[in-house]
Amino acid sequence: MMTGIVRVETPTYIILTYGCQMNERDSEIIAGLLEESGYHEASSLEEADLVVLNTCGVRHTAENKVFGKLGQIKVIKSKNPRMKVALGGCMAQLPEVRGRLRKLGVDLIFGTHNIHELPSLLEKSGTKGTLVGVWDKPGEVVENLPDRRAPGVSSFVNIMYGCNNYCSYCIVPYVRGNERSRASEDILAEIRRLVEEGVREVTLLGQNVNSYGRGLAEEIDFADLLTMVNRIDGLYRIRFMTSHPRDITPKLINAVGSLERVCEHVHAPVQAGSNKILQLMNRGYSAEQYIELTEAMRAGIPGVAITSDFIVGFPGEEEEDFAQTMEVVKKVEFDAAFTFIYSQRTGTKAFTMENQLSRTVKTERLIRLNEVQYKLALEKNRRLESKVVEVLVEGPSKTNPAKMTGRTRCNRLVMFEAPSSEVGKLIHVHIDEAKTFNLLGSVPEGNNLQ
Repeated sequence: MMTGIVRVETPTYIILTYGCQMNERDSEIIAGLLEESGYHEASSLEEADLVVLNTCGVRHTAENKVFGKLGQIKVIKSKNPRMKVALGGCMAQLPEVRGRLRKLGVDLIFGTHNIHELPSLLEKSGTKGTLVGVWDKPGEVVENLPDRRAPGVSSFVNIMYGCNNYCSYCIVPYVRGNERSRASEDILAEIRRLVEEGVREVTLLGQNVNSYGRGLAEEIDFADLLTMVNRIDGLYRIRFMTSHPRDITPKLINAVGSLERVCEHVHAPVQAGSNKILQLMNRGYSAEQYIELTEAMRAGIPGVAITSDFIVGFPGEEEEDFAQTMEVVKKVEFDAAFTFIYSQRTGTKAFTMENQLSRTVKTERLIRLNEVQYKLALEKNRRLESKVVEVLVEGPSKTNPAKMTGRTRCNRLVMFEAPSSEVGKLIHVHIDEAKTFNLLGSVPEGNNLQ
């Protein structure tokens, strides 16, 4: 006769992340909170006791991906009564979305402002329908949360949260709240810990990093923070994103140009080249001012790579407006750009604007923009052929595991052959061939920079 032995199983989780680098960093914290609570990562959806979707609400297309995935998860959950489904991120902050989520078997909805409450919310969920645990407004920044970072030589570090800009097409201020900066001592302590763990490159994150320091008791701005991080021993490189063009100051340009660990790369989204469209977008600068800014960056940061974002087909964009955007592309010669078709977003000012363009017109303009930008990017990459560049070795390529990958200081992706012992090191790579989106290279003998 068997005795009453109860087998206690360790609960498992899986996190599905959608959206930007801020969401990726949030997912690392979510994983840390879950593992501190006794969960272990599952190898598949079917094996997970808890599925967490960390969502993006910037575009309806991002929402549609989440709803499609929830439909698949609902089928899996019907065969696994133990499974809980939690949804966080920007979608969770949108009241109009929550009703649909209840119908798709979501047990818990938590917001962007209270990730730290996830363990306690999970304990309360799953008994009487969908538990909604969402803060409408952000509280104080919560420090020292556990995290589970993906292994590697590079890591993201949040320096601030939220946004005060209220661009007419963007939902971020409504779902992430207004700007809150972290104290510099907390940021520096986090980076020092990462360096001790083997991280050699950090990317400082914020919706607008140039606004860093506003509201803090200490008198500090982003250029000051870069100077402090630059002093950390063992750190090879510092990156940052995203920069609002309106707030890039001469002091910041000087810091990027003079600090040896800060990489010569500035991502400064222009979004459009028409002053009429820029005003409708509430961007706070003109095309002429943006061009002057890029000229100042090229003068103050030798060898700088300038990358950008573009939104094509904004309400009221006429062919003349689009032509002005193309002129800015040709004038500035961006090293790379992320290009998007304008997508209506409920809750933004642009959603109610007149003169919404057809999908056909927007798609045709995007194709034309990409043709010009891709040609410029290839031309810029070809200038590096036969040259030797500094690369931080990140690890095997995801598309070709036989090759290693790394990035130049200007954030160009390079593929090359090298032993795994080189991971985490700065090396010289000879550029043999340039592609539109990456570079192919070879490693000369005796080139290790450490």
